[in-house]
Amino acid sequence: MDKILVLDFGGQYDQLIARRIRSQHVFAEIRAYDRITPEEIRAAGYRGIVFTGGPNSVYAENAPRIDAAVLALGVPILGICYGHQLLAYLAGGTVAPSKEGSEYGKTALTVKPNVLFRDVPEHSVVWMSHTDAVTQPPSGFSVIASTEHCPVAALCDENRRLFGVQFHPEVTHSEYGETVLRNFLFGVCGCKADWRMDDVIEETVAQYRQKLSGKRVLLALSGGVDSAVAAALLHRAVGDDLVCVFVDHGLMRKGEGDLVEQTFSRDFGIRLIRVNAAERFLEKLKGVTEPEQKRKIIGKEFIRVFEEEAKKLGKIDVLAQGTIYPDVVESGKGDAAVIKSHHNVGGLPEQMGFSEIAEPLRTFFKDEVREIGEKLGLPKALVWRQPFPGPGLGVRVIGEITKEKVSILQEADAIFREELENADLPQQANQYFAALTDTKSVGVMGDARTYGWVLALRAVSTDDFMTAAWTRLPFDLLERVSNRITNEVPGITRVVYDITSKPPATVEWE
Repeated sequence: MDKILVLDFGGQYDQLIARRIRSQHVFAEIRAYDRITPEEIRAAGYRGIVFTGGPNSVYAENAPRIDAAVLALGVPILGICYGHQLLAYLAGGTVAPSKEGSEYGKTALTVKPNVLFRDVPEHSVVWMSHTDAVTQPPSGFSVIASTEHCPVAALCDENRRLFGVQFHPEVTHSEYGETVLRNFLFGVCGCKADWRMDDVIEETVAQYRQKLSGKRVLLALSGGVDSAVAAALLHRAVGDDLVCVFVDHGLMRKGEGDLVEQTFSRDFGIRLIRVNAAERFLEKLKGVTEPEQKRKIIGKEFIRVFEEEAKKLGKIDVLAQGTIYPDVVESGKGDAAVIKSHHNVGGLPEQMGFSEIAEPLRTFFKDEVREIGEKLGLPKALVWRQPFPGPGLGVRVIGEITKEKVSILQEADAIFREELENADLPQQANQYFAALTDTKSVGVMGDARTYGWVLALRAVSTDDFMTAAWTRLPFDLLERVSNRITNEVPGITRVVYDITSKPPATVEWE
């Protein structure tokens, strides 16, 4: 299988680059620039290397750099933004603050004929984000693109197959960015598009069938996409040796707890222990209003409940968890085995006695995890489950959490999601939910004064969740949702729609 190395120099788009490459059916993995040597790169047999962007200046004293020997490996390199500047710097070129000033956002690009720009028109729009620029290309390099304020917007040494672009081809704002990446993968690196999910599933199942043979495996099933797909994969590998513990903290969306139990226990025949701990969690959260404190309480209590159930099962050899590739990358641990510190399995006490950890999804991105789930036969309602915070509705009930407020939010949120999913929208939101504010408002129903909660609706459209735009939902849809909620959900007198993008806001309210 051909594979591409994405060397991370601190850029915000490293994962997006890897995803774009994988979408071309070529495997890509991310490594921190200081956790791999040129010798290790040569031994790994990568077909190509991508230097990512980053916030630093390459000429700064403590700038992130890799040994210039990587340029002599004979492996094609594509530098992007900071990576473009670093490539030029390592090869002997000059990088300095741009004399023409910074470039941010959409920019007109002019290119010269080159293998990297095959099928890219002479003039197009790209996404720029830089203050420094290559002011003198290295010896042997040619300038192959420019903008009004960036004379060296792309360069290359075709003989050594070294390429650099100042713009970001991985973002959708670059009109022919996908074409540029495709040209690098197939025209420069000579990759084969041989990375297929069906083959990956078979290989993963076979790997864990052998690795976990004769061992008992315990998985904390949160009901989310990642743990659900991990459970389905491992069950295919080890069968009845897998036990799933589902801690229902009572803060899930309407009907989700029952869906999880039915899917895994009845439909898949997986041994599932459901712990109904709603009252326990509510008691711990009584009087708490600060968001981070709520998160910590929910996370800590989740671990305690899981630990109690695990002890009842006797000796368990393996802890399984739904760690996915972004978790691994963001941990900064590279290939090292780690336990992600999140609410369901992170931070489990060492005395629980697990001998090893199984993370069958640790090389996959979220969209790939969903694809695996579909191929394993999981229901759409689980596979395409809306992104949901670990503490659940605990951070969508603003202020103190009570049983009544959770119930109100569950009903209102279910109406909003139902109407949105049934609507034929020209622009589909990538995430949508309701949040119950801690504000009350005067209303009138049946000629009588009411005083109830203000409910906020939130819908955003995004490619990567690093930035997000509020979704322009049709007014008649919003009116229908508002009418249904105020008529069908007691306790709500007013519905508002959040029209704040990210940034300056976040997607979630807390």
